[in-house]
Amino acid sequence: MRDQHIKIAFSPGVECRNLIIELIESATQSLDICVFTISDDQISRAILRAMNKGTQIRIITDNDKAADQGSDIQTLYDEGIEVKTDQSEFHMHHKFLIADGETVLTGSYNWTRNAAEYNEENIICITSTEVAVRFQKEFDVLWEKSVDLMSYE
Repeated sequence: MRDQHIKIAFSPGVECRNLIIELIESATQSLDICVFTISDDQISRAILRAMNKGTQIRIITDNDKAADQGSDIQTLYDEGIEVKTDQSEFHMHHKFLIADGETVLTGSYNWTRNAAEYNEENIICITSTEVAVRFQKEFDVLWEKSVDLMSYE
């Protein structure tokens, strides 16, 4: 891999959020998002913009966090995005995104306002089909064993 195919960001600050939004907005075909929760309105708005331009989006999130106060998961579902939650008594604590089957964003960064404003976190964005295939396999396994968000209403 060449360095131009890797981007790294740290928080607190807007660097991680901006990299997530940049990747979401650059996707042209698909976004598979597997995150503990989403409560950062700027990221949620970017996801909705991507959906409105025709990008296919699927989200897997933790069943315990989906209904938390401030969570944007229900809003994204209500807007027509496919959302599933895990069925485990344990947390689905992944934080990764696969864009167009070729770029992966992952790291400790929670997709929350607190992560941007206060937490010491990181993300790395890697453009590599080989890396994307590994993450896609994990996403697909989780997708098959998760349930539609509507099941929890």
